[in-house]
Amino acid sequence: MLKVEAINTFYGSSHILHDVSLEVHPGEIVVLLGRNGVGKTTTLKSIMGILPLQNGRVVFEGREITGYPPHKVAACGVAFIPEERRIFPNLTVLENLKMGMVAQGNRIDSRAQLAAVLDYFPRLRERINNKGNRLSGGEQQMLTIARGLVSNPKLLMIDEPTEGLSPILVEEITRIIRRLHTDGVTILVVEQNYEMSLNLSENLRAYVIEKGQIKLEGTKAKLRECQADVEKCLGVKI
Repeated sequence: MLKVEAINTFYGSSHILHDVSLEVHPGEIVVLLGRNGVGKTTTLKSIMGILPLQNGRVVFEGREITGYPPHKVAACGVAFIPEERRIFPNLTVLENLKMGMVAQGNRIDSRAQLAAVLDYFPRLRERINNKGNRLSGGEQQMLTIARGLVSNPKLLMIDEPTEGLSPILVEEITRIIRRLHTDGVTILVVEQNYEMSLNLSENLRAYVIEKGQIKLEGTKAKLRECQADVEKCLGVKI
């Protein structure tokens, strides 16, 4: 479904991504693991067209989308859930969700899609008329994921979904992502939390990025076989 081929991305004169390549197949959940500042978010923004590529290619469903602006990437069926959440604080939950459907225009049944998404997020249904700035941090994170999901994306890219959340809310977000994957949503998720990431699916694949380069990749079993290398890249004891 998604193929990223040897992309290089810069912030000004700083070379951030060095020949990063990865793939996501239909129905898969793929995790991009790494410490802070190693290029995880830059990878997602490069795929989404938010940051321009110096070179390399991004191919989605057999179509090259390198150089597409973000709205055109979204129209192809890619939804990006940023770490910063960026909900509309003065709009209600319902209004925020409706904004998420704009890119798809009349191509989806908005009422049916809204009902389907709220089934994953009963807490948002209870707060459907609350403004964004009246939600807790966990509820805002749920709203951010739900807003991406209402566009009925073919690929959902989620950046650090559990960052700054309490353990209880981490469990809730993990449960929601697992259910989405079980229901067939294709997901690329960026995380630092190794244990949480590996609990998302028994069949997930992961890439470990360090200093803008993919250092390791494989299934959970393969990562466990090279645990010392994973610990070195992530800077934590597993």
